[in-house]
Amino acid sequence: MAAANAPITMKEALTLTSIGINPQFITFTNVTMESDKYICVRETSPQNSVVIIDMSMPNQPLRRPITADSALMNPNTRILALKAQLPGTTQDHLQIFNIEAKAKIKSHQMPEQVVFWKWISPKMLGLVTQASVYHWSIEGDSEPVKMFDRTANLANNQIINYKCDPSEKWLVLIGIAPGSPERPQLVKGSMQLFSVEQQRSQALEAHAASFASFRVAGNDKDSILISFATKSSNSGQISSKLHVIELGAQPGKPSFTKKQADLFFPPDFADDFPVAMQISHKYSLIYVITKLGLLFVYDLDSAAAVYRNRISPDPIFLTSEASSLGGFYAINRRGQVLLATVNEATIVPFVSGQLNNLELAVNLAKRGNLPGAENLVVQRFQELFAQTKYKEAAELAAESPQGILRTPDTVAKFQSVPVQTGQTPPLLQYFGTLLTKGKLNVFESLELSRLVVNQNKKNLLENWLAEDKLECSEELGDLVKTVDNDLALKIFIKARATPKVVAAFAERREFDKILIYSKQVVIRTFGFFAHFIYRNFPTVMLDFKEYLFILKQVGYTPDYLFLLQTILRSDPQGAVNFALMMSQMEGGCPVDYNTITDLFLQRNMIREATAFLLDVLKPNLSEHAFLQTKVLEINLVTFPNVADAILANGMFSHYDRPRIAQLCEKAGLYVRALQHYSELPDIKRVIVNTHAIEPQALVEFFGTLSPEWALECMKDLLLVNLRGNLQIIVQVAKEYCEQLGVEVCIKLFEQFKSYEGLYFFLGSYLSSSEDPEIHFKYIEAAAKTGQIKEVERVTRESNFYDAEKTKNFLMEAKLPDARPLINVCDRFGFVPDLTHYLYSNNMLRYIEGYVQKVNPGNAPLVVGQLLDDECPEDFIKGLILSVRSLLPVEPLVEECEKRNRLRLLTQFLEHLVSEGSQDVHVHNALGKIIIDSNNNPEHFLNTNPYYDSRVVGKYCEKRDPTLAVIAYRRGQCDDELINVTNKNSLFKLQARYVVERMESDLWGKVLDPENEFRRLLIDQVVSTALPESKSPEQVSAAVKAFMTADLPHELIELLEKIVLQNSAFSGNFNLQNLLILTAIKADPSRVMDYVNRLDNFDGPAVGEVAVEAQLYEEAFAIFKKFNLNVQAVNVLLDNIRDINRAVEFAFRVEEDAVWSQVARAQLREGLLSDAIESFIRADDATQFLEVIRAAEDADVYHDLVKYLLMVRQKTKEPKVDSELIYAYAKIDRLGDIEEFILMPNVANLPNVGDRLYDEALYEAAKIIFAFISNWGKLAITLVKLKQFQGAVDAARKANSAKTWKEVCFACVDAEEFRLAQICGLNIIVQVDDLEEVSEFYQNRGCFNELISLMESGLGLERAHMGIFTELGVLYARYRHEKLMEHIKLFSTRLNIPKLIRACDEQQHWQELTYLYAQYDEFDNAATTVMNHSPEAWEHMQFKDIIVKVANVELYYKAVHFYLQEHPDLINDILNVLALRIDHTRVVDIMRKAGHLRLVKPYMVAVQSNNVSAVNEALNEIYVEEEDYDRLRESIDLHDNFDQIGLAQKIEKHELLEMRRVAAYIYKKAGRWKLSIALSKKDNLYKDAMETASQSGDRELAEELLVYFIEQGKKECFASCLFVCYDLIRPDVALELAWMNNMFDFAFPFLLQFIREYTGKVDELIKDKIEALKEVKAKENEEKDVILQQNLYAQLLPLALPAPPMPGMGGGYGAPPPPMGGMGMPPMPPFGMPPMGSY
Repeated sequence: MAAANAPITMKEALTLTSIGINPQFITFTNVTMESDKYICVRETSPQNSVVIIDMSMPNQPLRRPITADSALMNPNTRILALKAQLPGTTQDHLQIFNIEAKAKIKSHQMPEQVVFWKWISPKMLGLVTQASVYHWSIEGDSEPVKMFDRTANLANNQIINYKCDPSEKWLVLIGIAPGSPERPQLVKGSMQLFSVEQQRSQALEAHAASFASFRVAGNDKDSILISFATKSSNSGQISSKLHVIELGAQPGKPSFTKKQADLFFPPDFADDFPVAMQISHKYSLIYVITKLGLLFVYDLDSAAAVYRNRISPDPIFLTSEASSLGGFYAINRRGQVLLATVNEATIVPFVSGQLNNLELAVNLAKRGNLPGAENLVVQRFQELFAQTKYKEAAELAAESPQGILRTPDTVAKFQSVPVQTGQTPPLLQYFGTLLTKGKLNVFESLELSRLVVNQNKKNLLENWLAEDKLECSEELGDLVKTVDNDLALKIFIKARATPKVVAAFAERREFDKILIYSKQVVIRTFGFFAHFIYRNFPTVMLDFKEYLFILKQVGYTPDYLFLLQTILRSDPQGAVNFALMMSQMEGGCPVDYNTITDLFLQRNMIREATAFLLDVLKPNLSEHAFLQTKVLEINLVTFPNVADAILANGMFSHYDRPRIAQLCEKAGLYVRALQHYSELPDIKRVIVNTHAIEPQALVEFFGTLSPEWALECMKDLLLVNLRGNLQIIVQVAKEYCEQLGVEVCIKLFEQFKSYEGLYFFLGSYLSSSEDPEIHFKYIEAAAKTGQIKEVERVTRESNFYDAEKTKNFLMEAKLPDARPLINVCDRFGFVPDLTHYLYSNNMLRYIEGYVQKVNPGNAPLVVGQLLDDECPEDFIKGLILSVRSLLPVEPLVEECEKRNRLRLLTQFLEHLVSEGSQDVHVHNALGKIIIDSNNNPEHFLNTNPYYDSRVVGKYCEKRDPTLAVIAYRRGQCDDELINVTNKNSLFKLQARYVVERMESDLWGKVLDPENEFRRLLIDQVVSTALPESKSPEQVSAAVKAFMTADLPHELIELLEKIVLQNSAFSGNFNLQNLLILTAIKADPSRVMDYVNRLDNFDGPAVGEVAVEAQLYEEAFAIFKKFNLNVQAVNVLLDNIRDINRAVEFAFRVEEDAVWSQVARAQLREGLLSDAIESFIRADDATQFLEVIRAAEDADVYHDLVKYLLMVRQKTKEPKVDSELIYAYAKIDRLGDIEEFILMPNVANLPNVGDRLYDEALYEAAKIIFAFISNWGKLAITLVKLKQFQGAVDAARKANSAKTWKEVCFACVDAEEFRLAQICGLNIIVQVDDLEEVSEFYQNRGCFNELISLMESGLGLERAHMGIFTELGVLYARYRHEKLMEHIKLFSTRLNIPKLIRACDEQQHWQELTYLYAQYDEFDNAATTVMNHSPEAWEHMQFKDIIVKVANVELYYKAVHFYLQEHPDLINDILNVLALRIDHTRVVDIMRKAGHLRLVKPYMVAVQSNNVSAVNEALNEIYVEEEDYDRLRESIDLHDNFDQIGLAQKIEKHELLEMRRVAAYIYKKAGRWKLSIALSKKDNLYKDAMETASQSGDRELAEELLVYFIEQGKKECFASCLFVCYDLIRPDVALELAWMNNMFDFAFPFLLQFIREYTGKVDELIKDKIEALKEVKAKENEEKDVILQQNLYAQLLPLALPAPPMPGMGGGYGAPPPPMGGMGMPPMPPFGMPPMGSY
């Protein structure tokens, strides 16, 4: 069935995976959907979270990090319920949160585990445990309340649902469990139904259930129904049923009859079962949803089947009702959220047509107000009416879908029924039924009210209006007004009949209510009443806005200026308000603002004028410049403070600024004047009034001036009053120094010699400036203003002034306080200048203070300058001693030493030493004094530990080099000592010092080849220093130094002297080693002599060095001398390379280690047999890997066996045993292999077997594989040996896909197809290997055998989609006749895309089309059918496909296709596509093809869409067919076409009716003259008269009268008078009749006119009389009231005149004339026009 015609529409509302939900969490335990508002998903990775999806905005999910076992969203609100198991317990913790408020509502800890829970209402949670069911309200602090215990039938069941009915009196719990043992896959369902009132349970079999409310005919209350579905197996028979029963039937009331129906499951769904049930309360339909995606739809009332289809290819696990849509949501395992809804346009036609259930179709249409049953309902209504079953007919009409029977025709039909005596009239029965069902429409309300009014039962109307049973209208109000004005007023208000409401209030003189009502509704027809109020009640106190509104509605334009003057006399504030209201009127203010202002000013109302102008001038428009100036002028003259406030607000910007500036200056508002003046002279004139200007305001004003103008103003202020204005100028300079420039400001102050101003200005700027000039100027200004402390502070703290300049200034200033100068000189290094200045000015006190307190560290500079100034020594010594330890000695010594006055410090230095000073500079200076005085300097140099050797030694070099050597030796000053000894040829001292120092770096320096004194030093070392030394460390250091300096010959000479000659070091081990090693390096010819003469040296190490030096014989002699036989034989083998000498040496020493080395050498040389013999002699098993490798390379396996047997006795290595087996196999000793593997061994048998297999030793490999049970390898080996049956048996034991494939392929190659099939069946169950097997068979041309294999595979238990698909591909390639049958049988188990490709390649178009349709690729399916129609086209199938395509162009391609190949069916295909195609384009296609008539049925069917192209095409066909009836019907119903063009086309048609249609078209188009002319031409006078009447054009009507007179058509003249009654003027009609002697034909018209106007006059007179009576009665009543209130008047003397009584003789004058147009009866059709109002 086409999806567009299906009664249930399915669409994908959402895909969970598309919004980031992992597919692993789309399960029953992770996803919840409690209503159609929210979906809740619980995720556990990558982190625990809860995702909330709002279905109104599904693409914006809310993800929160929450850890819980379950999460439920409230059905209505954003409230989240969470459940989590407490760790280590079986208890669950429940919590409820308000997400929007971010607050916890309540929580509870359940003592037992909750296995299922669900929101059963927005305020209640249902909790199911293993034993009981609880209800937990979210309101208050209540805990879960136990409702009932679970019955036994739910034991060990998985609970899948829990529901309650709307009254919460019935509860149902549903669970599922595995099926019976004979059929466990058929899940068993169990249900427990519980009655809250009866506290009883009933156990039933059911998989899904739901409650519903349903009203049974004849019952005024809803019945509670339960529907449940079950599927069970009994004795092998499967029974599937749907039950609908009533719960708690109401006694004495009609009850619901129990219903049941069968659920039919297709064979492919034999094990499917219902998982959910939803009931549409909107349509009373039951939806049963199964696990595998089937949907069953049943009628709730009759349990009749409506629809069945599969809605999801994936299992469905969750559903929820979509209450507003009358459908449901379903979620499947793929994550699709599917929405099923009723197709309102097709369900009723489907039920009536496809199911042929007319009664159900009508009931559905009535219940859901659905289209499609109109004909059925009308037919049934007529049948009931014909059978005089008026009550049933009335009920049918009341419930008719979309109100198709609630029309005037139905009312007329009931009215036409004669009333039987004693029976209720059918019309009243009809209205009574309508009232019980709901609300009446406008026409029904009017007709019923007319009956009630005629019977004077006003109370019924009041009741019905109160119950909102009637639809209020203006006509209904007019009807009710005849009996009750108040009730009519209510109806008018409800009907929003504004003119009638206003008229009613006016009649009641309730004007205030009119104003209130006018605020609530927009009054349109209000002119007559506004005029009435304006004319008769000018003094009524109305709100001005409402008053103006009323005047505007009436179109009256009053004298606003006069009104304003009138109001101004009594209420000035009201006048202001009135003026403001006028200013806000649409179209602008009717009175000029200036005029209004002058009106206020003429009465000296300055404040009111100001208030008005301030309000209207708020927009600040340029055209209001004059008014802005005016409001400021009047206030500056009268109230300057108000003007100041206005200017301060800045609300005006277009006034005359120079004028306002002058007024401000006169008013003393100097700041405002400054702000408005724009010329510098004006500003300079005003600005000097500083006594009247706030300083801060003046400072701010300067900020608005240009820098040049600001400077000019500042100069004027300083000129006028330097002292008085200095503070302001300083403040201005501070504020705007960046704009003015600091230098300019400084020059300004300097120009006026205002150092005080300069001081204050720079003081604020100093902290942020780094300009040296600024700092200097500030110091200068401070000094000149006597701010000595500030000068001292700045010179001390500032880092930016020019020190030299500042020093010179301070010296020139000769301040009495020298501290600023001291700061500058001390900080910037001018201490000598400072000292000279102070000494020259006799300020010795400041010198002492500076040295002692300020900076003792600069005392040396002070002393030096004092010495230069020839200051007395006593003062200098006293100054030095006063500082003592604080004095830095080193610079002091330098200063004195430079001036050769060092002795001056003797006393000071000795004093420091006596105090224990260890200062190096003190002792250096003292040492210099001692050396110069030659006072035993050697003693001082050797004993004083504190002096600096380098300093003192340097001092001694020129005086006595030996003293310098002593000083340098003490301080280990190597470089200085070497230099002084070299310079003075003191090499003996140098040699002794170097030997004693034992410092490698020092040795390196003196033995450097670049040292020209090296030879002299070496001679002294060899001849003097070393012979004198008794220290081995000194000798060792010297030897190392010689070695490091690469002096081998000198070293040999030295060592021979020490070692070979009798000395204390002759037997030294190290020196002997060194001698031999040096000889090896420098003189190899001496080595053999040294080896023979020396015994105490390191033989192994020296031997290795000899080998490295290629002295192999000397090395062999050394190793042999020390019995190092292995090293010796290695020399023979590796260096001398003489294997024979090595063998002889081995026989001589007979050591295993030696034989091992010999064997390795033989092995390297390829002497394998000799090597194996040597290894055996050495009993060496360590080299078995190299021996094995060499034996394999040389193919010497017999000797290898002997060697491996020896090795096997030494070690247990897998490699040895494995190689032994391999060697046995290579020499074909299979028996030894079998015997060996049965013995204990550590061979790696799998590797050995693989190796044997790889080298084609299959027999040996078979033994190994069989022994280790490696059936896979054994099978492959047997294949190589052509033992196929054994290979299959081994493969069966191996059960490996790879093995099966290898054996299978080998059997195929050997044409052992039976064995190959056995193997193939075990391969093709693996998806990954299926294609490889198929390709192998096909490459070898074994097509039939492959198909047989695949067909056999279909019956396998593990058969998968790949087998079915591959077999389909094979059928497509090799057996086409079986392909379609295979596709249809297994369409659900095929990989359709793959099979599509195969069918496309093999050009099986019919099968390809079917596959495209199954895969929902309807575009491709349609394209295939059209491209390959001879094979693929089938009409019914194509209709189903074409409506599902997505590419719109295919629709039109299909139209072309049918036009070319199947024109007889084109209307059928177009009707199917009617809702999807562009009808205009289709018509163009057919018109171009010249076959427009071919699609006439289609165009008739779609003409209801009122498409221009369709209308014109049909009209064209009707014209051609001369079918004027259909043409007229088309024109009436469908007006979207070129009307004038059609009329012009057919106005000259030879057929009269066609020309009449043309006139009709002209009439509809408003071409009245053309229509009338055409009608007159064809003598269609009736049409002409009707056209003239409908035109509303008096001239046309009167012209038609003249035409009839001219043509002598007297009867037509009389008819026209009545047809055009409301257009023809009576005087014209009478004149024409009189002039043409046709008065008799006009007389009926005259009678009618006179009768109508007489009735109107009577009504007016009656109304006037009644109005006069009412006025008179009211006056009498007022007189009575006044008389009672003034009884005292009766006690006065009779002669006195009575006082005037309020209300007597006054009032409102003569009563108003009656209103015209009120209370007129309804105008008849073509009636006379109403009279004009009086």
